[in-house]
Amino acid sequence: MQSGRARVRRREKPASVAAPGAGTGRTPLLVAEHNLRVTLEAIRRAGPLTRLELARRSGLSAPGLTNILRRLSENGLVTASRRRGEGSGQPSVEFAINPNGAFAIGIRLAGAVSEAVLIDLGGQVRDRVIFDPGADLAAAIGEILARLRSGPAQPQNIVGIGIGASTPGALDPGSLSAGLSPLRVMVERDCVVGALAERMFGAGPVDGGLVLIVIDAAVRAGLLLQGVPFGGVHGRAGDIGAMRTGPDQVPLDSVVGLGALHAKLTPAEKKMLQDGEDLPMTPAVCAWIETAAGHLLDAIIAMAGFVAPGAILIGGDLPRNAIDALIARMAMERGDRTIRPVSTPWISPIRPASFAGGGIAVGAALLPLFDQLLPSPMAAV
Repeated sequence: MQSGRARVRRREKPASVAAPGAGTGRTPLLVAEHNLRVTLEAIRRAGPLTRLELARRSGLSAPGLTNILRRLSENGLVTASRRRGEGSGQPSVEFAINPNGAFAIGIRLAGAVSEAVLIDLGGQVRDRVIFDPGADLAAAIGEILARLRSGPAQPQNIVGIGIGASTPGALDPGSLSAGLSPLRVMVERDCVVGALAERMFGAGPVDGGLVLIVIDAAVRAGLLLQGVPFGGVHGRAGDIGAMRTGPDQVPLDSVVGLGALHAKLTPAEKKMLQDGEDLPMTPAVCAWIETAAGHLLDAIIAMAGFVAPGAILIGGDLPRNAIDALIARMAMERGDRTIRPVSTPWISPIRPASFAGGGIAVGAALLPLFDQLLPSPMAAV
């Protein structure tokens, strides 16, 4: 493995030096690393870009960019080529992301159908593995790493491993990393990394923030405010499954969680749900959607009343046609004054998540990329 080649090296900072973003006390090394990350993100998001275009986007000077671009090129993270179609005169040199310059592994822990993905620096999924972590997660991760390294992408520069879990506090990243040196394992709430995947590769930056509601055995929400994950006290912001909703005041998990849907499905339909196939809209499934929509809308109105996000997305293990039906039912209920006397036009449109499974595995793979290469929204948490 050649992980060091693609890494923007992190330097230990003296205890007296303020962290990046503090506004004062930055050393030249910290400023240089920050500028390197900002430039790489600008190229990743909007490239190919010339030096002049990069200077406009980043606010950095042309001489400063020359040094940064040289380092990024030496590390194999960007490529340079002549821009075509500019007419007469000397064509400008433009810089683009080298997708093979770095890779990261993201894992979604979901029992026997856990998922691991390998993504490149451009955000493309290059390989995917469905696995059962069993009793020894560290050993399972080691096997996944070996499989992905020998897979079609043949990644030579994996920068780390991220895990999205519903209960991240139950995992010890240090012990998981012990047998994978020099790779580091990072852990975060699954709904948060799913929201990060939306920000980076799906819905994009959204004015007013973004909420991703994940529906599987439980219901939870990841919140991004001004692009930064909001965790609240003890990281419990978005734990909406225990909310008592609807006229019967029952916990959201008990009616919207997939356990309630499972109880209405035939064995064949349960297999379809497990395989991610669209469900037939039987009377039983439609009854679940009608009940779930009313309770979930209560939770969304409560969240939107305080946070007022610019985008509300629904993802998780529901098949796409069931998510569409759930959203359509909530839209109908919002417009029916006999059901909801109070109008809620201020709530942003509710729409499906961009990725199957809520993009949790893809979002988890972002954690090591933020740690090593890109400006991290996690730094402000």
